[in-house]
Amino acid sequence: MSTPHNRAEKGDFAKTVLMPGDPLRAKYIAETFLENPKLVNDVRNMLGYTGTYKGVPVSVMASGMGMPSIGIYSYELYKFYDVENIIRVGSAGAYTADVDLLDVVLASKAYSQSSYAKMQGGADSELMYPDKDLNKVIAESAKESGIKVLEAPIHSGDVFYYQDGYSKFKDINKEQGCVCVEMESYALFHNANVLSKHAACLLTISDSLVTAKETTAKERETSFNDMIRVALEAAAKLDA
Repeated sequence: MSTPHNRAEKGDFAKTVLMPGDPLRAKYIAETFLENPKLVNDVRNMLGYTGTYKGVPVSVMASGMGMPSIGIYSYELYKFYDVENIIRVGSAGAYTADVDLLDVVLASKAYSQSSYAKMQGGADSELMYPDKDLNKVIAESAKESGIKVLEAPIHSGDVFYYQDGYSKFKDINKEQGCVCVEMESYALFHNANVLSKHAACLLTISDSLVTAKETTAKERETSFNDMIRVALEAAAKLDA
């Protein structure tokens, strides 16, 4: 069985999938951290792999950028490939000087003005939440690994380039408590909710809207290892 966007057969994906945005990051994770990784999808170069981590089957697949893209890929994984857990492992821009480059954030909620949830399933809310139990496993895995993780609200935006410049982040930080911005988790959390599945989001700070510091494209591809290790340790716990 395949879909218009995924050539994998049923059973090719593990119950837990790590989902970065960048296909090259998916390739890096698979080849660096998984044992015997097998390429199971390359449609549109949205690379997906399955291997094992500490003997536990784990998959990693890219989502692309933005809510429509992760909306398609996460929905198909949940609905057609029997995936139970998706842990997004992405990059984010900091909304506060207290969050520095390469810090790791675990989303406690995703705030968005996107119409994705309303259009997809009639949900009329600007807030979407991850699975509490999955977040708990991730937080425990981070503590056991000695990796500092900040659990906090995040902003999921539909727009990267604002016509009038991005000056609203201070208001979003003040009103919603969002410490950073990305572009996918609101849709991922909604899909998990409507399909009775589980989702969480780990983010590494790649740039700052406060200090203007930023990482390079190569660093974003290969230097988010703390976040990846936490996600993999959690995945091993889920299927142990």
